[in-house]
Amino acid sequence: MDPVLIVGAGPVGLSGALLLARQGVPSVVLEAAPERQTIGSRSICVQRDVLDILERVGLGHTLVEAGVTWYTGRIYYREHEVFTITFPETGAGEFPPFVNISQSEVERLLERRVRAEPLIDLRYGHRVTDIDAGAHEVRARASTPDGVVDLIGTHCVAADGGRSTVRELLGLPFDGHSFDDQFLITDIRAKLDFPVPERRFYFDPAANPGRQVLLHPQPDDVWRIDWQVPDGFDLPADRAGGGLERRVRAIVGDTDYEVVWMSVYRFHQRRAPTMIRGRVLLAGDAAHVMSPFGARGMNSGIADVENAAWKIALDRSGAAGPALLASYDHERGAAADENLRVTGRTMRFLVPRTEAERAHRRDVLERSVHDSAARKEIDSGKLSEPFWYLDSPLTTPADPAEIAAFPTEPGVVRPPLPGVLCPDLPLPSGGRLRARFGAGFTVLVGPEAGVDGVVVPPEIAAALRFGRRGAALVRPDGYLAAVLTGEDLEPRLAAARRRACGW
Repeated sequence: MDPVLIVGAGPVGLSGALLLARQGVPSVVLEAAPERQTIGSRSICVQRDVLDILERVGLGHTLVEAGVTWYTGRIYYREHEVFTITFPETGAGEFPPFVNISQSEVERLLERRVRAEPLIDLRYGHRVTDIDAGAHEVRARASTPDGVVDLIGTHCVAADGGRSTVRELLGLPFDGHSFDDQFLITDIRAKLDFPVPERRFYFDPAANPGRQVLLHPQPDDVWRIDWQVPDGFDLPADRAGGGLERRVRAIVGDTDYEVVWMSVYRFHQRRAPTMIRGRVLLAGDAAHVMSPFGARGMNSGIADVENAAWKIALDRSGAAGPALLASYDHERGAAADENLRVTGRTMRFLVPRTEAERAHRRDVLERSVHDSAARKEIDSGKLSEPFWYLDSPLTTPADPAEIAAFPTEPGVVRPPLPGVLCPDLPLPSGGRLRARFGAGFTVLVGPEAGVDGVVVPPEIAAALRFGRRGAALVRPDGYLAAVLTGEDLEPRLAAARRRACGW
């Protein structure tokens, strides 16, 4: 059988190839660049549940060891510290809430795994110039240094970034908007006097009045510093005139420092109208781009390909029903909409575009100095988290009253309803529940359920709300497809699995 074609060898494309290989599916990864370019930090925050996805291909703990873990984030308004968020420390074997590591290093580690995987054929210098999304296969043409190459795949994953060639070849628009202000992003190597690594966000600091500065730790004494700068900002002129030196000194003081990398970005909020066209699935920035505040970019892209991989595998095997591939757009399109909604609200606070928005920002920040209630209104970016698929056609729905009461605001603990990522609960015998999940569906059963599956202790069964006599069906991506209580579990589990396969 033909392989899956993956266009783009960034973190999303490489993760997708490894996740397909986990399902036993071969792939060819086509990258336009002649070789990997290891420049700058770019995306740096990897979220806990995405670390879990990457651990399924052997990289989660590797990234934790290579990166910097932080548990505290501080927000300042001018000279005042107005808000602090602290995540609880994690236990042995558990992933921390966030790990900071440069995208370049993530790509390097992913590529090392890809090179060791015989099911993946990674090809640099292959620029896709044409694509035909047929009913039964995908045909692509690529320009290479040795001439034109024609390829055939059963499916295609387009992970070729915000300027996606595949998206353009499919004729899909990329509607949305761009922000006027830009952001100067730098990597600075310096030994700063922080007792522990932490994220710091400065509103209206003296060195950048009316705008923001964000500071993030990275490995090897490197600090990522983001400055909001006005439209038309000229980096070479700013650097030549001593502006960059003044900016850095405002952060590091008299400490010696080295500029490792710098660039100027304009942030965008855009989305393709659909994330699937035939057998071509768009993932990551090829499907949606958003501001990075909250770390919802690379994390959501890796969640995209996790969602796509098992569905493509079932479709190739003939086990998929007619609704399975289409559910990729239903589920991940809704996740993209939520991420764009949350990051759009953040950007309206960070970069207000109307006088009313500017007045709201000033009011909140000024009140936050003395009013604890106002501090909760400060929006420096709602941190990345998994989305939920309660209304997916693959989900055996929960009780309507539970669905109506489901909390959707950012940062709230989600109850374990069908359609929610299964919580990673610690097992009494040691280890983590998610470590028991394989590449296929997993059935979790209470100790008195009387059906085959992974028997969990009563406290886990209670936490997942199916109890000693119930069961839960977990999808290959770790999401709860069904939570069942009562009698006749075996036929109901079979029906839930059939539904989760798109029938």
